Amino acid sequence: MNTLDWNAIEASASEVLDRGGWKSLTDVCELLKQRVPHYQWVGIYWMNSEARELYLGPFAGAETEHTRIPFGRGICGQVAVSGQTFEVPDVWAQDNYLACSMETKAELVVPIYRGDRLIGQIDIDSHYLNPFVPEDEALLRSLAAQIAALPEAGAIG
Repeated sequence: MNTLDWNAIEASASEVLDRGGWKSLTDVCELLKQRVPHYQWVGIYWMNSEARELYLGPFAGAETEHTRIPFGRGICGQVAVSGQTFEVPDVWAQDNYLACSMETKAELVVPIYRGDRLIGQIDIDSHYLNPFVPEDEALLRSLAAQIAALPEAGAIG
Protein backbone atom coordinates (compact mmCIF):
# COMPACT_ATOMS: atom_id res chain seq x y z
CA MET A 1 0.00 0.00 0.00
CA ASN A 2 3.00 2.30 0.50
CA THR A 3 3.80 2.24 -3.21
CA LEU A 4 1.00 4.73 -3.80
CA ASP A 5 1.85 8.31 -4.68
CA TRP A 6 0.02 9.79 -1.69
CA ASN A 7 1.02 13.35 -2.60
CA ALA A 8 -0.47 13.00 -6.07
CA ILE A 9 -3.70 11.55 -4.66
CA GLU A 10 -3.98 14.43 -2.18
CA ALA A 11 -3.20 16.99 -4.89
CA SER A 12 -5.86 15.52 -7.20
CA ALA A 13 -8.50 15.48 -4.45
CA SER A 14 -7.58 19.04 -3.44
CA GLU A 15 -7.88 20.19 -7.03
CA VAL A 16 -11.35 18.65 -7.30
CA LEU A 17 -12.38 20.44 -4.08
CA ASP A 18 -10.87 23.74 -5.22
CA ARG A 19 -12.64 23.53 -8.56
CA GLY A 20 -16.03 22.25 -7.43
CA GLY A 21 -16.36 23.13 -3.76
CA TRP A 22 -19.18 21.57 -1.76
CA LYS A 23 -20.82 20.15 -4.88
CA SER A 24 -17.69 18.11 -5.63
CA LEU A 25 -17.66 16.03 -2.42
CA THR A 26 -19.09 12.97 -4.19
CA ASP A 27 -16.38 13.36 -6.84
CA VAL A 28 -13.73 13.43 -4.09
CA CYS A 29 -15.18 10.21 -2.62
CA GLU A 30 -15.11 8.60 -6.09
CA LEU A 31 -11.54 9.74 -6.69
CA LEU A 32 -10.35 8.24 -3.41
CA LYS A 33 -12.15 4.97 -4.10
CA GLN A 34 -10.59 4.76 -7.57
CA ARG A 35 -7.06 5.83 -6.65
CA VAL A 36 -6.54 3.93 -3.39
CA PRO A 37 -6.86 0.18 -4.06
CA HIS A 38 -7.77 -0.70 -0.47
CA TYR A 39 -10.69 1.77 -0.32
CA GLN A 40 -13.84 -0.10 -1.34
CA TRP A 41 -16.28 2.39 0.23
CA VAL A 42 -15.66 6.07 0.93
CA GLY A 43 -18.28 8.23 2.57
CA ILE A 44 -18.88 11.32 4.61
CA TYR A 45 -21.21 11.30 7.57
CA TRP A 46 -22.45 14.62 8.94
CA MET A 47 -23.20 15.36 12.59
CA ASN A 48 -26.67 16.21 13.81
CA SER A 49 -25.90 17.05 17.41
CA GLU A 50 -29.49 17.93 18.28
CA ALA A 51 -30.79 14.50 17.17
CA ARG A 52 -27.56 12.81 18.39
CA GLU A 53 -27.11 10.98 15.11
CA LEU A 54 -24.98 11.00 12.01
CA TYR A 55 -26.51 11.22 8.57
CA LEU A 56 -24.95 9.96 5.38
CA GLY A 57 -23.75 12.57 2.96
CA PRO A 58 -21.80 11.97 -0.25
CA PHE A 59 -20.28 8.54 -0.77
CA ALA A 60 -18.74 6.20 -3.34
CA GLY A 61 -19.31 2.47 -3.23
CA ALA A 62 -22.21 0.14 -2.61
CA GLU A 63 -25.48 1.47 -1.25
CA THR A 64 -25.83 1.19 2.51
CA GLU A 65 -28.83 0.93 4.77
CA HIS A 66 -26.92 2.95 7.36
CA THR A 67 -28.02 6.41 6.30
CA ARG A 68 -28.59 7.41 9.95
CA ILE A 69 -26.33 6.22 12.77
CA PRO A 70 -26.99 7.03 16.43
CA PHE A 71 -24.07 8.49 18.37
CA GLY A 72 -22.18 5.63 20.06
CA ARG A 73 -23.34 2.91 17.65
CA GLY A 74 -20.75 1.28 15.39
CA ILE A 75 -17.34 2.70 14.54
CA CYS A 76 -18.76 5.96 13.15
CA GLY A 77 -21.04 6.41 16.14
CA GLN A 78 -18.07 5.93 18.46
CA VAL A 79 -16.11 8.63 16.61
CA ALA A 80 -19.13 10.94 16.98
CA VAL A 81 -18.76 10.54 20.76
CA SER A 82 -14.96 10.48 21.10
CA GLY A 83 -14.07 12.95 18.35
CA GLN A 84 -10.94 10.88 17.68
CA THR A 85 -9.72 8.99 14.62
CA PHE A 86 -10.59 5.31 14.90
CA GLU A 87 -8.72 2.68 12.88
CA VAL A 88 -10.05 -0.87 13.04
CA PRO A 89 -7.71 -3.39 11.34
CA ASP A 90 -10.28 -6.22 11.73
CA VAL A 91 -13.89 -5.12 12.10
CA TRP A 92 -15.06 -8.62 13.01
CA ALA A 93 -12.94 -8.50 16.17
CA GLN A 94 -14.73 -5.29 17.22
CA ASP A 95 -17.65 -5.64 19.65
CA ASN A 96 -19.51 -2.52 18.51
CA TYR A 97 -19.16 -2.95 14.74
CA LEU A 98 -22.15 -1.99 12.59
CA ALA A 99 -21.87 -4.21 9.50
CA CYS A 100 -22.49 -2.41 6.23
CA SER A 101 -21.12 -5.20 4.06
CA MET A 102 -20.08 -8.75 4.81
CA GLU A 103 -17.01 -8.09 2.64
CA THR A 104 -15.72 -5.26 4.84
CA LYS A 105 -12.72 -6.34 6.88
CA ALA A 106 -11.24 -3.03 8.08
CA GLU A 107 -12.43 0.51 8.67
CA LEU A 108 -10.85 3.90 9.19
CA VAL A 109 -12.85 6.91 10.38
CA VAL A 110 -11.34 10.40 10.54
CA PRO A 111 -13.27 13.26 12.16
CA ILE A 112 -13.96 16.54 10.39
CA TYR A 113 -13.62 19.57 12.66
CA ARG A 114 -14.56 23.14 11.87
CA GLY A 115 -12.57 24.98 14.51
CA ASP A 116 -13.24 23.05 17.70
CA ARG A 117 -16.67 21.80 16.56
CA LEU A 118 -16.99 18.24 15.25
CA ILE A 119 -19.15 18.45 12.12
CA GLY A 120 -18.63 15.10 10.42
CA GLN A 121 -16.31 12.31 9.51
CA ILE A 122 -14.74 10.56 6.56
CA ASP A 123 -15.44 6.82 6.67
CA ILE A 124 -13.35 4.29 4.74
CA ASP A 125 -14.26 0.60 4.44
CA SER A 126 -11.75 -1.90 3.10
CA HIS A 127 -12.12 -5.51 1.98
CA TYR A 128 -8.60 -6.19 3.27
CA LEU A 129 -7.46 -6.95 6.80
CA ASN A 130 -5.18 -4.33 8.35
CA PRO A 131 -4.60 -2.35 5.13
CA PHE A 132 -4.08 1.13 6.55
CA VAL A 133 -0.75 2.91 6.80
CA PRO A 134 0.04 6.31 8.35
CA GLU A 135 -0.34 7.93 4.92
CA ASP A 136 -4.05 6.99 4.88
CA GLU A 137 -4.74 8.99 8.01
CA ALA A 138 -2.56 11.91 6.84
CA LEU A 139 -4.43 12.07 3.53
CA LEU A 140 -7.85 11.95 5.18
CA ARG A 141 -6.91 14.52 7.84
CA SER A 142 -5.77 16.91 5.13
CA LEU A 143 -8.99 16.44 3.17
CA ALA A 144 -11.08 16.77 6.34
CA ALA A 145 -9.47 20.17 7.00
CA GLN A 146 -10.17 21.29 3.44
CA ILE A 147 -13.79 20.14 3.64
CA ALA A 148 -14.25 21.91 6.98
CA ALA A 149 -12.98 25.14 5.44
CA LEU A 150 -15.72 25.18 2.79
CA PRO A 151 -18.35 27.86 3.55
CA GLU A 152 -21.21 25.34 3.60
CA ALA A 153 -19.53 23.42 6.41
CA GLY A 154 -20.40 26.25 8.77
CA ALA A 155 -24.04 25.13 8.81
CA ILE A 156 -23.29 21.52 9.84
CA GLY A 157 -23.45 20.21 13.35
